[in-house]
Amino acid sequence: MRFVLKVAYDGTEYAGWQCQKNANSVQEALENAIFEALKIKVRVTGSGRTDAGVHAAGQICHFDAEVRVPAQNMPDCLNRFLPRDIRALEGWSAGENFDSNRSAKRKTYCYTLYDGLREMPLLERYAVRVENLPSLELLQKNAKRLEGTHDFKAFCASGSSVKTTVRTVFEVRVEEERIFGTRVVRIFVTGNGFLYNMVRTMTGELLDLAWGKRTEESLHEAFETGERSLLGKTMPAKGLTLMQVEYEE
Repeated sequence: MRFVLKVAYDGTEYAGWQCQKNANSVQEALENAIFEALKIKVRVTGSGRTDAGVHAAGQICHFDAEVRVPAQNMPDCLNRFLPRDIRALEGWSAGENFDSNRSAKRKTYCYTLYDGLREMPLLERYAVRVENLPSLELLQKNAKRLEGTHDFKAFCASGSSVKTTVRTVFEVRVEEERIFGTRVVRIFVTGNGFLYNMVRTMTGELLDLAWGKRTEESLHEAFETGERSLLGKTMPAKGLTLMQVEYEE
């Protein structure tokens, strides 16, 4: 039987999703919990690899097991054995052709920023402080420049082994609110797939575009040439959260 889980985690203490030698990973924690709960060893497949320090509110993963636990009860079964910063939120079953990674059609990430001269302790774990954030209107205007189907090679960190760097970004949406009296900006990016550090680099570029440090022309040149030096900086991992993974019905 193929079990599917929706998982949330605080990525601060983890070296990312994927199992690694001499480092804690979310995948390893889930596999260990399954062994403790069900007394079987399985391989858990995620919708994608979140990097070290990146969080998730809606990571999707699957594993195969011949056990009598109802799929909807699997989260409660596993949460007893998971660290407090990882929780299975929902569980269901799927056919053998379902693959949480290959079957994914759309993913949405959120990058969170806050405006302040000094660090706000209640925001620091999941957001990045930026002094004098651009106005919401400027951010929304320039966000549209990042949408569409492009070669995002310039937005990809070195070391990636993907076959193609062409991706489609369906939407870049910017929202603003006040939390603890502090201006907080959230950048939601929805696409058919993402490259290594792509959303974090998009966020840095969006800030520079809104500040006027970069131009629409330099952005087009980056798309055309793949030159990383034409873009803004890659923002820290802690501001990034995988929000949602969508599949066909």
